[in-house]
This record gives sequence, structure tokens and C-alpha cells, in this order.
Amino acid sequence: MNLMLEVKNLKTGFDIEGEIYHAVDDVSFSVKKRQIVGVVGESGCGKSVMSLSIMQLLPKGIGQITGGEIKFRGENIEGHTNDEMNKIRGKEISMIFQEPMTSLNPVFTIGFQIVEILLNHSNITKPEARNKAIELLKNVGIPRPEKIVDEYPHQLSGGMRQRVMIAISIACQPKLLIADEPTTALDVTVQAQILELLKSIQKKNDMSVLLITHDLGVVAEMCDEVIIMYAGKIVEKTSVDNLFYNPQHPYTKLLMASIPRIDVEVNELTTIQGIVPSLKNMPKSGCRFVERCPSAKPECSTVTPLLANVGYEHEVSCLLYEGCYPREGMR
Repeated sequence: MNLMLEVKNLKTGFDIEGEIYHAVDDVSFSVKKRQIVGVVGESGCGKSVMSLSIMQLLPKGIGQITGGEIKFRGENIEGHTNDEMNKIRGKEISMIFQEPMTSLNPVFTIGFQIVEILLNHSNITKPEARNKAIELLKNVGIPRPEKIVDEYPHQLSGGMRQRVMIAISIACQPKLLIADEPTTALDVTVQAQILELLKSIQKKNDMSVLLITHDLGVVAEMCDEVIIMYAGKIVEKTSVDNLFYNPQHPYTKLLMASIPRIDVEVNELTTIQGIVPSLKNMPKSGCRFVERCPSAKPECSTVTPLLANVGYEHEVSCLLYEGCYPREGMR
């Protein structure tokens, strides 16, 4: 089987004052073996909620998956018990969380936190796990690993903590790595080092990677395919080359236009007017980007576009394309 991860019609909602509001609404995509897929969008578009849904780490009593399937290596893991997921998390599917300072436990040493996952998923002794932890720290480029292993998260820089998070995530050589904005708040030099590290680990371990980011530069550097999300829905899905040379959705075009270019002289940077709608103010019908879209037509407020193929391996959800109209929608 060539597919590592397959998500079909995923719907994830949050209970707000007794009513369910969907942060991820009817999302479908797949990640192949040894492939890096990027997920791009503004803050509040549902990227992190989607990743937490895959890992089944949604806040209990508030967040819940209300529909769809999540298949990992052909097996539907949506609905697995917490005990069943604990056998998968860290071993088969691992995750690098957004902020390493809040993801690492401040009262335990770096070594303890790496050793813990090794003991949970491997039949090795504590001394063997400690030696493995030192080796992992060395592999992710941390100097003096035999010293760092006994230090606490607050004693390390942001880049070092991010490398520790990567060491934890690859400790058991997972088949799928979910990286949720792994370079946020890092300076440019450290960001480049982290990205290069992730690429080398991905190739060495034959991993699939789902990379969540808002940085299109990171996408260009890392990814094979790209998913553009807006307000909980996928609005465009294609290869990296197609995205940069032939963007189709108005939202994608605006994202691309907002990136400063050294080969074009401009007096004012392009911005996207307005903000992503909140969960409680999400449109019930029509395109969710309509209020901010410079290409909006009257029917965009009433007809919900389908995600349809508009060219070679290029899917878009926009009424500018005939194939995106629902069967009973306006033509």
C-alpha cells in the first residue's frame, strides 16, 4: 500500500455553550509513503485542530470528531480507544508540537523525557535507553549530549529545545511525523538548520511528513504537495510546483502576493483585508472566503463550492471554475 495516511471527510467540532461549531469541516487528503505534504493557512484556519484530530489529542469534553475517517496504513484509527492510540502515538505516528517550551515538561530533565518514550515502546533497559537518548541528541546536532541529557528545558535555547522535540519525535523511528509549525519563533539561521535536519531525518528513516506552517518559504524548501486551508476547509490542493507557478484560488493568489520579492519593486506590500471568521460566525452556506475575496460573484454567498479537479493533479474549491458548482447549485 502506497498511502501512509488517508483522511476522508473529517469533521471536528467544539462544544461552545452547548452547540457544536466545526473548526475542521469535510476535509479529505492523503499522504503517501516517503512524501512531505505541507498544510498552509492563516492562524485560525484549522491546521492544528486537524493534526490533533489525527493524533486524537483534542481537549476532552470540548473537542470531538463528528464525522469522517482517519486511516493509517489502511486501518481506520478514528474511534480507537486511548489505550489503542497510546500504542500508536510516538511509535507509529509522532508529532512535533508548535511551542517546545510548553510541550516539554519543565520539571523533568531532557534525558528523562526521551527515555520515557523509549521505555514505553521498546524492550530495552534504562541504561540502554539513556545511551540511546544521548545518541539521539547527538544525531539532531546538539553539542555535549552527555551533559545536555541531564539538563532541564529552561536551560536550553529555543533552537536547542526544538531539536530536543525532534529527538523525542523520532526516538522510535515513526512511519509518519506530524510537524506543527516546527520553526515558529526561531531566528532565520536556526530555522534553516531545523528544516535541513528534518529533511535529512525524513530521507534517512523513509518517513512520511505532514508539515503544518504559515510560511510559504518553508513549503518551497520542504514539501512535495501542498494543501491550502481556509476557515476549516481545503480550498486548494496541488504539487509545490503548481502552487508557486500556477496558483488558482483567490486566497492562494493573495497569500502568494503578500510575500515580498527581490525581483519586483513595490511601494506597498499586498495585504489580505479582514480576518478569518470565528467559529461562531462561520457562514452557513456559500464560500467562506467571500467577504475577503476580490473576485467574489453574487452566487458566492449562497452556493458552497466543491473541491474539484481543474487540471493535472490540481484541485480547487472556487466558483470561478465550472466544475466546482454543486449539481443543484447555480450555473
